[in-house]
Amino acid sequence: MAEAQDAELKEFATKTRRELDVPGVSVGVFVDGAEHYAYAGVTSIRNPLPVDENTLFQFGSTTKTFTATAMMRLVERGDVELEAPVRRYLPEFALRDESAARDVTVLQLLNHTAGWEGDRSDNTGEGDDALERRVGLMKTLRQVYAPGSAMSYNNAAFPVAGRIIEKITGTTYEKALQDLVLDPLGLHDTLFFMTDIMMRRFAVGHSQAEDGTIEQKRVWASARAAAPSGGMSATARDQISWARFHLGDGTAPDGTRLLRAETLRRMQEPTVTVPGSAFGDAVGISWLLRNIGETRLVLHGGATIGQYSDFVMVPSRQFAFTAMTNSGPNGPQFNQLLENWALKHYLGVVEEEPEPQYLPGAALQPYTGTYETMYALWQITAEAGRLIADVSIKPEMKERLRAAGEDPDHSPPPTPMGLLAGPEDRYVVPDGPTKGMKGFFTRDEVGSVIGVHIGGRLATRVAQVRR
Repeated sequence: MAEAQDAELKEFATKTRRELDVPGVSVGVFVDGAEHYAYAGVTSIRNPLPVDENTLFQFGSTTKTFTATAMMRLVERGDVELEAPVRRYLPEFALRDESAARDVTVLQLLNHTAGWEGDRSDNTGEGDDALERRVGLMKTLRQVYAPGSAMSYNNAAFPVAGRIIEKITGTTYEKALQDLVLDPLGLHDTLFFMTDIMMRRFAVGHSQAEDGTIEQKRVWASARAAAPSGGMSATARDQISWARFHLGDGTAPDGTRLLRAETLRRMQEPTVTVPGSAFGDAVGISWLLRNIGETRLVLHGGATIGQYSDFVMVPSRQFAFTAMTNSGPNGPQFNQLLENWALKHYLGVVEEEPEPQYLPGAALQPYTGTYETMYALWQITAEAGRLIADVSIKPEMKERLRAAGEDPDHSPPPTPMGLLAGPEDRYVVPDGPTKGMKGFFTRDEVGSVIGVHIGGRLATRVAQVRR
């Protein structure tokens, strides 16, 4: 039975990788108490080595769940209170909005409700003071909404959480994570530093141009200050070990208790609801939560420089899935296809695709206009009964992306947005590379559309259109 399941997983992963022309993939499944893996392709198109069970991939933002787990260990020790203000632990913490700096709590760092612009990514060097310096630059960030009043995916909150961990433990973030999480769980193939990773077999990021050409990324890693939000690499086996811990009772493989079982469950319960978001229906303590019928998925995933990962758990079924790839935009498509296949194949769980409406222009007009995040401007227009979102990256962000090795001049194609029936102003992307992505529009107290949740971020309206 196990051998047959291994063969089925490998066959589907290999076939899908070839169809999408993804250079390399690493997939893991935990089901019925057994682990299954599939590896295919190569680490790099320039220096091609076969992807195998020892290959390290960057898994990006699932790192946030490691940061949160370390924080919860400090909470259980009595060193941190989730509802306490950040300034209890970082008295020097400053934002452009003084009231937000005064009021924001530790929990709000971990559930994406801190409210400031969330995608700032300054390079503050590779020294042990990288996080301290990074947090010191946050005094220039614009506050989009009051802490706790809304949810918008926030990479810039987790370096603050990482800095709290440093202050409490008296060591670097990476050393604290090693002591609090990685070593106790035996995750010896989960690493931070290039100097450690380069001694092993590791994947390199790629991108695919419109003509199908695949190019290798020249920059491999993000700056050190991004470590708490997305700076880790691992094998698929270590990712499944991470899932098994969070599906368990809080004990390590050797029986040592790291967290109470109720603490693990608390991390997987909603702390803020965002029905219709691209990331799910709610956020726990770092975990993103999505419901398919009566089945709750506890998930994350991430994107780095040409590397993309997916990570899903179904606690009620003791199931976990991970996929890591080294090319975009076809890598995320691979991950989604494998996730859908695994949920259906192993659990019989299938998410029905919502059917968007075709609406007359007058019905779509209230939603059209310009919206912005720190990163980009979104111009939303109406066309043939659907909304169309065209993104343009802001000039200052283009420079930062170039410095990080990205190609900011290659803009994604316009994204169709089909509104769904009902009063919640929800939409779904009906086709294209992000097919199935969900979101919603927000309104003020008088009913005017003032924002749109797109890609998990809250973009605020900057050009009002008459209703």
